[in-house]
Formats: sequence, structure tokens, C-alpha cells
Amino acid sequence: MPAIRIIRAEKAFDGNRVLENINLHTADGELVVILGPSGCGKSTLLRLIAGLEQLDAGEIWIGERRVDTMAPRKRNVALVFQNYALYPHMSVEQNLAFPLKIAGVDRKEIKNRVLHTATLIDLVDRLNARPAELSGGQRQRVALGRAIIREPDLFLWDEPLSNLDADLRRKMRRELVDLQKKLGTTTIHVTHDQTEALTMADRLVVIDAGKIRQVGPVDEVYHHPSDLFVASFLGTPKINVLTGWISNNLVKPFDLSVVHIPNDYSDREVTIGIRPEDILAGEDGIFAGEVVAEEYLGGSSVITVAYMNHHLTLLVEPNAYTVGDTIRFSVRINRVHLFDLETGVCFTGATN
Repeated sequence: MPAIRIIRAEKAFDGNRVLENINLHTADGELVVILGPSGCGKSTLLRLIAGLEQLDAGEIWIGERRVDTMAPRKRNVALVFQNYALYPHMSVEQNLAFPLKIAGVDRKEIKNRVLHTATLIDLVDRLNARPAELSGGQRQRVALGRAIIREPDLFLWDEPLSNLDADLRRKMRRELVDLQKKLGTTTIHVTHDQTEALTMADRLVVIDAGKIRQVGPVDEVYHHPSDLFVASFLGTPKINVLTGWISNNLVKPFDLSVVHIPNDYSDREVTIGIRPEDILAGEDGIFAGEVVAEEYLGGSSVITVAYMNHHLTLLVEPNAYTVGDTIRFSVRINRVHLFDLETGVCFTGATN
């Protein structure tokens, strides 16, 4: 399936810049997830690709076709919204068939494609049902089916799982990925849910305030964040962030020895980032602190430890510690991230 190229895309509303210098290239058949907080511009980017909004500057290509100058109906993209957008008075079969009827496809072809699509989305036995008779997951499948049946060059998914409860969302994540791989259609999926992004993406795009902060495979973005925003936005519990300083290649307050520090970062304050899973509790730990909070999660506990003037979050065995306990711990030095104190840019960090 065709890849998409977005080149120097810009968009503003009423003088407020929403997207700035967006450059993104996908591979054929890739599932790219765009992750960012509410209001960062990610849904606007989908609408620009679909043609529901017009670029102020830049270009959008799907395969060998430049589409930003085309009418939406000529772009051959399918946009799936979070609110399903189904016709309540139509059956599942009629909802699936509607885009083909509008396109003038003959009746026999429509019937064959409806049956094929209903099989893909596992709703053959519900073709006569109306949306009100379906579960949330089934309604979302119909919305996806209506996009699939058009055989588009590109799928655009705008937070399609956000209206589902947690259990159904987990199930649908897997179903969406399996379906996308089966179809092989290039897909851009927008979400603010980091779990959704981490579990679904072939490649992750982190966006904030209208700018792309980092693009890469999920594990690369997680373990090698480009800046403090990316590091802080990904991960549950969140990364520990504290102010420290570098002196003689030692990172204080832990006196950890870190190599490959740029010369201009010697003897200066920095921001330190350490993920909770990279702080290891144990009797052989070289640091000690007091447990000041504990959150039981069933299979594990999240504890907060006071160390010097800092509070650190750790993941430990459930009920291993209680508030007031003294705990010893170590830090995985090869997983410590150092960020410029002013810009937040990461200048050294985790190595596998």
C-alpha cells in the first residue's frame, strides 16, 4: 500500500499556529501512532491529510500523488472517528454498503464486499442489527468496516478506542493491530493514551504544541528519549525527574560515573531522569532512603522514597515495604538520562 509523506506542513487558526514544520514519512503498510496531549495538533494533522482542513504551507503525498491540492473524495483515504458516525436507522449491512452505493458500485459487487468485510470484522451474524443493538466494540468494528470496504490507500484513525471501557479497549487494541496487518494498509493512528501507543505502533511519533518531538520505534523512543517532554510523557509510573549536577564526570547526588559527557557539560547543573524500573531495591544497594508513600497495585507496589532532598518512585514486590521503612537501593547507571537544565534536550542517556 502507498506510503505517506508530509513535507514542512504548517497550519494556524485565527493567527494561532497549531502545527509547525511537520515532516513525516511512513513506510508501506506501516502502522504509525501519533501520540500527544490534548490540544497538541494531532487530530488537526489527520484532518489535513483527509482534506477536511487546508494546509497553510507544505505538501502531503500519498504514494506518487500529491494530495493536498485534491478534493477530499479524490484522496482515497478513510477516516475513522472516535464517535463511530454510524447511521442509526440503518442495519450493519446497510451501514457497510452505504459508501459503495454512493460511489455507484453495482449491487452484486456491493453484496460480495459487504460479506467479505463483515467476515474480517467478525460481524457476519449481526448484519441485520442496527447500531443501538450492538455493543460499543461492535459499533467500532462497523465504523472500521465502513472504512475497510472502500479499499483506501490510507487509514486514518482518530482516537477510535477512547469511548470504550478499559477491558474492551485492551481487546480492541489487539484486534485493530491484527486487522491492520492482515490488510497491509498504511495507517496513521492518533491517540493521547500512551499504553495504546506503546502496544500498537510500528513507529511512534510524539508531538507537543504543534511540533514533532521524536519519531522512532517504540523501544527507541522509550529508552532513548530526545528530550525531557518525551521522557516524561512515556512510562507508568512516570520517570523520576530531579535536579543534579556534574562534577569530574560524576553525576550527583548519586556520585554515578557517566561517560561520554560533552565537554561543555562539565561542572554544571543538569536535569536527571531515572525510570522507576531502573531503581533496584535490595539489601546490597549502595543508597538508603525512607519509604514515605506506598501504592499497592496487586502484582506490584509503587513506593516513594525520600533520598536526601529528593523523592524517588520505585517498583517493588507487593507489600515488601511500608511507610517509615528504611530501604536500600541501587541505580542502573546505563539507564540514567541527563537533560540540559534549560532546553530539556537529552545529551546522554540509556544504553541497552
